[in-house]
Amino acid sequence: MRFEVLHTCKQSGARVGRIYTDHGVIDTPCFMPVGTKATVKGLNPEEVKATGAQIVLSNTYHLYLRPGHELIEKAGGLHKFMNWDGAILTDSGGFQVFSLSSLRKISDEGMEFNSFIDGSRHFFSPEKSIAVQRALGSDIVMAFDELTAPEISHEKARDAMERTLRWLDRCAAQPLKSHQTLFPIIQGNMFADLRRESALRSIPYATCGIAIGGLSVGETAEKMYEMLDVLQPLLPPDMPHYLMGVGTADYIVEGVARGVDMFDCVLPTRIARNGTAMVKQGFLTIRNQPFAEDFTPIDPDCDCYACRNYTRAYIRHLIKADEINGGRLLSVHNLRFLARLTADIRKAIFEDRFLDFKREFLAQYEG
Repeated sequence: MRFEVLHTCKQSGARVGRIYTDHGVIDTPCFMPVGTKATVKGLNPEEVKATGAQIVLSNTYHLYLRPGHELIEKAGGLHKFMNWDGAILTDSGGFQVFSLSSLRKISDEGMEFNSFIDGSRHFFSPEKSIAVQRALGSDIVMAFDELTAPEISHEKARDAMERTLRWLDRCAAQPLKSHQTLFPIIQGNMFADLRRESALRSIPYATCGIAIGGLSVGETAEKMYEMLDVLQPLLPPDMPHYLMGVGTADYIVEGVARGVDMFDCVLPTRIARNGTAMVKQGFLTIRNQPFAEDFTPIDPDCDCYACRNYTRAYIRHLIKADEINGGRLLSVHNLRFLARLTADIRKAIFEDRFLDFKREFLAQYEG
């Protein structure tokens, strides 16, 4: 895998890049749809690709539990198993274990947790996480990390950061397949000194990419931007920077302004299934009564399949009637919205007007 910077905006310092993998090229800044269980929920690979996505994310924890990484490896790897010929990033499983709360136990050796499926007990070490991701065959492999909740003490945040760094050293010692690349994850909670230290000690392990974890987990937007501002001057300029778990338009625009190249989140498809569309003005709750007789597209300026063929009134009907196709159509729209947003961002950077774009976009979005 390799990365090149194609252009840096003279107005802002934001950049357009390109990641080359064995499974295709990724233009950055980019948004990665989340296919937790080897599928972007409700959509087939052709529909996902039609939105403009070049890379998807799958979940190590879920695929380990079901159907099992050994089975996926026997099937020829995750790309073949899910019929996706683009690039794939797999997370390490750390976030999912973190979210289990009382069902987990963390030590220097790893994380012990109960399966959400049948309650069976399992153990993830750094070595196990990498072994599972190696079997899955993803292009980008994430280091095993310990995520912490906002508002914990500095001492507890440091303990988790130190453990993440020890785990990173163990992750880096594990073999990967020839097409795979390991991304370290910067932690440190909401403490600037820990973020700096985590970055400086993680960067030596980065060969072609580094991630920023532990943000967008309940802190304010201002605090997230503060942590990104702390990290921006430290991030390697010759590799992509991945902000984990971020998927709203304003966060993406603000993230790009702070040096971020890659984003992912379940939000676009999750809110779609609940009847909400993403638009330049923010969010449009299609399931609400005012759209019952609205025979216009979700977004008249959008070129997605849903906007070209269906009305707000029809999609609202599907959502209210609990028809699967309602969530599917809104998922297509939301993913296309973010693909168009990142394409517009790249265009503005190429034209050296990203700060103007950011100002105009956020004024419309927040208004």
